[in-house]
Amino acid sequence: MQQLIDGYTRFRSNVFPQHSQLFEKLATGQQPQALFICCSDSRVMPEMMMQCEPGVIFPIRNAGNLVPPSSENGSGVAATVEYAVRVLKVADVIVCGHSDCGAMTGLLHTEQLESLPIVRAWLENAGVASRWLTNNLKESRTMSAEERLRLVTEANVIAQMQNLHAHPAVYEYVSRGLLNVHGWMYDIGSGGIARFNAETGTFLPLVAESLTALPIDERKIA
Repeated sequence: MQQLIDGYTRFRSNVFPQHSQLFEKLATGQQPQALFICCSDSRVMPEMMMQCEPGVIFPIRNAGNLVPPSSENGSGVAATVEYAVRVLKVADVIVCGHSDCGAMTGLLHTEQLESLPIVRAWLENAGVASRWLTNNLKESRTMSAEERLRLVTEANVIAQMQNLHAHPAVYEYVSRGLLNVHGWMYDIGSGGIARFNAETGTFLPLVAESLTALPIDERKIA
């Protein structure tokens, strides 16, 4: 706890004064660019990954970056999606899975969830496709544990994109060309992000590595 309090002290004395005008503007409203649905995992930090200021990302965080049906209101996910699309009018929705995901590990090893009945029930929102793949991968002897986990995590991102499209607000705004839905995979160890390409059915690098390796000033010139 002391580490958090010390961090707040630095924020109040150093960070906040440098951005006081931004926070003054944000105090009267928000206009985020994207709804960012990611896992609650403490290692996944959207604002750090995207290097953006407060007010740019409207986040939803839960175990496994899941999107339950719009009729399921208990988690608040459906309400947040609806608000982001209809009221905040975000232009993009991103579903971001990540490497070494504990929720996806739970799908592969349901025996580990015996003492976690609420978690087990929540993971049912991973959807039929993810469960089908999980059941088949459990029998695989040709894949490593890491490969199985990656495939399940990627399948879950795709399944949650499909769930999003079924939400009335998302369906309406996508149909009108006012909203785009994206699927990403974040690798914690390398910092790399791959995006789902619907045409090829594969995850491809979000940006070319040659660009990300450039210093900031050279990138601007390019």
